Amino acid sequence: MHLSSAPLLPDRPRAVVIGAGIAGLAASLRLACAGMQVTLLERHNAPGGKIRTLRSDAGPVDAGPTVLTMRHVFDDLFACAGENLKDHVTLVPQSILARHFWPDGSCLDLHADPLRSRDAIAAWAGDRSADEFMRFHKRTQKLFEAFDQPMMQAPQPSLRELVPHVMSQPSLITAMAPLSTLKQALTKAFSDVRLRQLFGRYATYVGGAPHLSPAILSLIWQAEADGVWVVEGGMHKLAQAIATLARHRGVDIRYNTHVDRIVTDNGQATGVDIDGTYRLDAEAVLYAGDPRALATGSMGQTLTRVAPQTVTLPRSLSARVHSFAATPKGVDLAHHNVFFAADPDSEFTDLAAGRLPADPTLYLCAEDRGLAAAPPTLERFEIISNAPATDKEPPQRELDEWHHQIMQRMAAMGVTFDPTPQATQLTTPAMFATLFPETLGALYGQTPHGLTAALKRPTATTPIANLFLAGGGTHPGAGVPMATLSARHAAEAILRDQTSTWTSARTAMPGGMSTD
Repeated sequence: MHLSSAPLLPDRPRAVVIGAGIAGLAASLRLACAGMQVTLLERHNAPGGKIRTLRSDAGPVDAGPTVLTMRHVFDDLFACAGENLKDHVTLVPQSILARHFWPDGSCLDLHADPLRSRDAIAAWAGDRSADEFMRFHKRTQKLFEAFDQPMMQAPQPSLRELVPHVMSQPSLITAMAPLSTLKQALTKAFSDVRLRQLFGRYATYVGGAPHLSPAILSLIWQAEADGVWVVEGGMHKLAQAIATLARHRGVDIRYNTHVDRIVTDNGQATGVDIDGTYRLDAEAVLYAGDPRALATGSMGQTLTRVAPQTVTLPRSLSARVHSFAATPKGVDLAHHNVFFAADPDSEFTDLAAGRLPADPTLYLCAEDRGLAAAPPTLERFEIISNAPATDKEPPQRELDEWHHQIMQRMAAMGVTFDPTPQATQLTTPAMFATLFPETLGALYGQTPHGLTAALKRPTATTPIANLFLAGGGTHPGAGVPMATLSARHAAEAILRDQTSTWTSARTAMPGGMSTD
């Protein structure tokens, strides 16, 4: 095979970014605004990665993330281009963070205002539970504030730095409950089993189970408590907006483009081979997919020493996701709705054993709710059920039976749809495995189980010079805000690396990054 090389523009080092998920988009925008020549390569035909859509009679329906949290991360991203987020997408703040239903008929709304949540819990479960919630809220707020800078904002956190940070604040040790699982910590925090069940579900936001995840994951609640925004039109509008802005800042985005391998020479990345036809040279290569693809050698055998832990460590949870349009009947729905199982433990016992839960908790996003206007007659919906990660598709008969069970379960909880969703509107873990290579169907990279799990994630830099990582499978972890933060870490690392050879990159766009 003969590979031709595309010429570089004078005095502008090229960065090649592989993958137009949220991390690849964000990193490309940052690098372009700092003056680099950026080419973004995406194997699919649209931006967003896991922020994806399926067709429906009501228009594109989200089949991935559903809301925006940690808005400041995205404000900062657009500011690096001298832009305001609100000028590119319409964000609608949610006064109701989520509506929760139990099989006993009880229902609880949590609100953006913690005092309103306290009052709602008091009316629902009594003053004792309300006081327990406020103590939990304040404790997790303290944890979030304490670990934001040294952990999430730090490009390469380490125990050596975190231990003194914790030891200097003895009250943090109690708040962390380092010897407890999330389930154990919640059992101590709440007398009402339903509240333990509710806050235990936040472990699933990063692909974990509460009885195996560290207690510190309780701080995930604060990401939601700090504010939830609905993106008008769907989360895919955010990905499209970043892609459009990146193009305006000079990023060359190429869809339907398959990268065969990352090219290395003398221990450093020098470019990529594309579609078996040509080579694109680069001073920096950023891989914005699951880093396991590098460790397994699927992007080149010279890269297997990158993120080797991703091959041996267990994978996170996955999901079965329904995406469809229908007219709902029954209970009043918010944008975020959670329908809990009767047994708070059985679901995670099944998942830990690699089984599909017999009695799952179901998350229902009513995508056209929570906006300024009343929802249309035909609404867009997404139902998410936790599932083990796998790249093996079950027989269609089993899938049909499971789909029927889920629809029956929704009806029993008071929600029906017309027309009834079909099994063909379902994305399975095996489908995710095909869409996102080397993930084995996992949606969140490595498992978050264990006290030091967060420190075992790959970081932006790698043992291969000029090769960098970003995405939900890298530090600081899974989820749209975390993947966007990882893009900032990667972009800053690339620019630092280029400083010694490219002095003109020292000044960014107004409001943007400097390589100082």
